[in-house]
Amino acid sequence: MHVYLETERLVLRRFTRDDVDLAAALDADPAVMRFTNGGRPTPRDEIRDSYLPAWMAYDETGDGFGFWAAIDKGSGAFIGWFHLRPQEGDAADTPELGYRVVASAWGRGYATEGSVALIPKAFQELGACRVYATTMVVNVASWRVMQKAGLRFARVFHQPWPDRIEGEEHGDVEYGLTRAEWDAQQP
Repeated sequence: MHVYLETERLVLRRFTRDDVDLAAALDADPAVMRFTNGGRPTPRDEIRDSYLPAWMAYDETGDGFGFWAAIDKGSGAFIGWFHLRPQEGDAADTPELGYRVVASAWGRGYATEGSVALIPKAFQELGACRVYATTMVVNVASWRVMQKAGLRFARVFHQPWPDRIEGEEHGDVEYGLTRAEWDAQQP
Protein backbone atom coordinates (compact mmCIF):
# COMPACT_ATOMS: atom_id res chain seq x y z
CA MET A 1 0.00 0.00 0.00
CA HIS A 2 1.49 3.31 -1.06
CA VAL A 3 0.80 5.62 1.89
CA TYR A 4 0.78 9.27 0.93
CA LEU A 5 -0.06 10.75 4.30
CA GLU A 6 -1.08 9.66 7.77
CA THR A 7 -3.05 11.58 10.37
CA GLU A 8 -4.13 10.58 13.84
CA ARG A 9 -7.03 8.51 12.49
CA LEU A 10 -6.55 8.32 8.73
CA VAL A 11 -4.26 6.84 6.14
CA LEU A 12 -4.42 8.54 2.75
CA ARG A 13 -3.21 6.13 0.10
CA ARG A 14 -3.21 6.06 -3.67
CA PHE A 15 -6.18 4.53 -5.41
CA THR A 16 -5.87 1.20 -7.21
CA ARG A 17 -8.15 -0.60 -9.65
CA ASP A 18 -9.26 -2.76 -6.72
CA ASP A 19 -11.00 0.30 -5.23
CA VAL A 20 -13.72 0.45 -7.86
CA ASP A 21 -16.41 -1.02 -5.57
CA LEU A 22 -15.48 1.32 -2.71
CA ALA A 23 -15.69 4.40 -4.93
CA ALA A 24 -18.88 3.14 -6.57
CA ALA A 25 -20.55 2.55 -3.19
CA LEU A 26 -19.59 6.06 -2.07
CA ASP A 27 -21.05 7.62 -5.22
CA ALA A 28 -24.16 5.42 -5.02
CA ASP A 29 -25.37 7.19 -1.87
CA PRO A 30 -27.85 9.94 -2.84
CA ALA A 31 -27.00 11.89 0.33
CA VAL A 32 -23.29 11.92 -0.56
CA MET A 33 -24.02 12.99 -4.13
CA ARG A 34 -26.67 15.58 -3.24
CA PHE A 35 -24.44 18.64 -3.74
CA THR A 36 -22.49 17.12 -6.62
CA ASN A 37 -25.23 16.20 -9.04
CA GLY A 38 -28.50 16.27 -7.13
CA GLY A 39 -28.14 12.76 -5.71
CA ARG A 40 -27.69 10.67 -8.85
CA PRO A 41 -25.29 7.72 -8.45
CA THR A 42 -22.18 7.54 -10.62
CA PRO A 43 -22.33 4.34 -12.70
CA ARG A 44 -19.77 1.73 -11.62
CA ASP A 45 -18.40 1.39 -15.16
CA GLU A 46 -17.83 5.17 -15.30
CA ILE A 47 -15.83 4.97 -12.08
CA ARG A 48 -13.90 1.95 -13.38
CA ASP A 49 -13.26 3.28 -16.88
CA SER A 50 -12.97 7.02 -16.34
CA TYR A 51 -12.59 8.20 -12.76
CA LEU A 52 -10.13 5.66 -11.35
CA PRO A 53 -7.77 5.83 -14.36
CA ALA A 54 -7.77 9.65 -14.12
CA TRP A 55 -7.11 9.54 -10.37
CA MET A 56 -4.37 6.94 -10.78
CA ALA A 57 -2.74 8.94 -13.60
CA TYR A 58 -1.59 11.47 -11.00
CA ASP A 59 0.83 8.81 -9.71
CA GLU A 60 2.64 8.92 -13.05
CA THR A 61 3.22 12.68 -12.97
CA GLY A 62 5.22 12.49 -9.76
CA ASP A 63 4.29 16.06 -8.83
CA GLY A 64 2.66 15.07 -5.54
CA PHE A 65 -0.85 16.11 -6.49
CA GLY A 66 -3.69 13.65 -6.85
CA PHE A 67 -6.56 11.70 -5.34
CA TRP A 68 -6.27 9.47 -2.28
CA ALA A 69 -8.46 6.86 -0.67
CA ALA A 70 -9.03 7.73 2.98
CA ILE A 71 -8.84 4.70 5.26
CA ASP A 72 -9.74 4.67 8.95
CA LYS A 73 -6.63 3.45 10.80
CA GLY A 74 -8.60 1.74 13.55
CA SER A 75 -11.09 -0.23 11.48
CA GLY A 76 -9.49 -0.31 8.04
CA ALA A 77 -12.77 1.02 6.63
CA PHE A 78 -12.89 3.18 3.53
CA ILE A 79 -13.98 6.65 4.69
CA GLY A 80 -13.95 8.39 1.31
CA TRP A 81 -11.41 10.34 -0.69
CA PHE A 82 -9.44 13.56 -0.78
CA HIS A 83 -7.88 15.38 -3.67
CA LEU A 84 -5.31 18.11 -3.97
CA ARG A 85 -4.75 19.14 -7.56
CA PRO A 86 -4.84 22.15 -9.86
CA GLN A 87 -8.11 22.33 -11.77
CA GLU A 88 -8.06 22.81 -15.53
CA GLY A 89 -7.29 26.48 -16.13
CA ASP A 90 -5.63 26.95 -12.73
CA ALA A 91 -1.96 27.72 -12.27
CA ALA A 92 0.12 24.65 -11.40
CA ASP A 93 0.86 26.12 -7.97
CA THR A 94 -2.80 26.73 -7.07
CA PRO A 95 -4.34 23.39 -6.15
CA GLU A 96 -7.94 22.77 -5.24
CA LEU A 97 -8.61 20.78 -2.08
CA GLY A 98 -11.57 18.41 -2.26
CA TYR A 99 -13.10 15.59 -0.26
CA ARG A 100 -16.00 13.17 -0.33
CA VAL A 101 -16.81 11.16 2.79
CA VAL A 102 -19.21 8.28 3.41
CA ALA A 103 -22.36 9.43 5.20
CA SER A 104 -21.74 7.09 8.15
CA ALA A 105 -18.57 9.09 8.91
CA TRP A 106 -20.15 12.56 8.65
CA GLY A 107 -19.83 14.78 11.68
CA ARG A 108 -16.82 12.90 13.04
CA GLY A 109 -14.14 15.32 11.83
CA TYR A 110 -12.57 13.15 9.13
CA ALA A 111 -12.96 15.74 6.34
CA THR A 112 -11.38 18.40 8.55
CA GLU A 113 -8.59 16.07 9.68
CA GLY A 114 -7.61 15.13 6.14
CA SER A 115 -7.84 18.73 4.94
CA VAL A 116 -5.73 20.03 7.84
CA ALA A 117 -3.03 17.52 6.85
CA LEU A 118 -3.10 18.25 3.12
CA ILE A 119 -2.90 22.05 3.33
CA PRO A 120 0.58 22.18 4.92
CA LYS A 121 1.75 19.46 2.53
CA ALA A 122 0.66 21.68 -0.36
CA PHE A 123 2.68 24.63 0.91
CA GLN A 124 5.73 22.88 2.39
CA GLU A 125 6.29 20.09 -0.12
CA LEU A 126 4.41 20.94 -3.30
CA GLY A 127 5.25 24.63 -3.62
CA ALA A 128 1.68 25.87 -3.65
CA CYS A 129 1.16 29.63 -3.59
CA ARG A 130 -2.55 29.21 -2.76
CA VAL A 131 -4.88 26.36 -1.79
CA TYR A 132 -8.62 26.71 -2.29
CA ALA A 133 -11.84 24.73 -2.03
CA THR A 134 -15.36 25.30 -3.31
CA THR A 135 -18.84 24.04 -2.58
CA MET A 136 -22.42 25.13 -2.97
CA VAL A 137 -23.52 27.91 -0.62
CA VAL A 138 -26.23 25.60 0.73
CA ASN A 139 -23.69 22.87 1.58
CA VAL A 140 -23.05 24.34 5.01
CA ALA A 141 -21.28 21.25 6.39
CA SER A 142 -18.67 21.39 3.63
CA TRP A 143 -17.84 25.06 3.95
CA ARG A 144 -17.61 24.63 7.70
CA VAL A 145 -14.94 21.99 7.08
CA MET A 146 -13.10 24.57 4.96
CA GLN A 147 -13.28 27.09 7.79
CA LYS A 148 -12.12 24.57 10.41
CA ALA A 149 -9.21 23.63 8.14
CA GLY A 150 -8.06 27.26 8.18
CA LEU A 151 -9.24 28.37 4.75
CA ARG A 152 -10.71 31.87 4.53
CA PHE A 153 -13.82 33.04 2.73
CA ALA A 154 -12.89 34.36 -0.71
CA ARG A 155 -16.11 34.79 -2.68
CA VAL A 156 -19.57 33.67 -3.73
CA PHE A 157 -19.85 32.88 -7.42
CA HIS A 158 -22.30 31.32 -9.85
CA GLN A 159 -21.45 28.61 -12.31
CA PRO A 160 -23.57 26.52 -14.62
CA TRP A 161 -24.36 23.05 -13.27
CA PRO A 162 -24.92 20.22 -15.74
CA ASP A 163 -27.57 18.79 -13.39
CA ARG A 164 -30.30 20.70 -11.57
CA ILE A 165 -29.32 20.78 -7.91
CA GLU A 166 -31.59 22.15 -5.23
CA GLY A 167 -30.05 25.37 -3.90
CA GLU A 168 -27.86 26.11 -6.94
CA GLU A 169 -29.57 29.48 -7.33
CA HIS A 170 -27.66 30.62 -4.22
CA GLY A 171 -24.35 29.98 -5.97
CA ASP A 172 -21.10 28.50 -4.81
CA VAL A 173 -18.64 29.61 -2.19
CA GLU A 174 -14.85 29.59 -2.39
CA TYR A 175 -12.50 29.48 0.56
CA GLY A 176 -8.75 29.76 0.18
CA LEU A 177 -5.43 30.41 1.82
CA THR A 178 -2.29 31.92 0.31
CA ARG A 179 1.20 30.84 1.19
CA ALA A 180 1.81 34.21 2.90
CA GLU A 181 -1.35 33.79 5.01
CA TRP A 182 -0.34 30.24 5.92
CA ASP A 183 3.20 31.34 6.79
CA ALA A 184 1.82 34.09 9.06
CA GLN A 185 -0.15 31.48 11.03
CA GLN A 186 2.90 29.32 11.76
CA PRO A 187 4.57 29.56 15.19
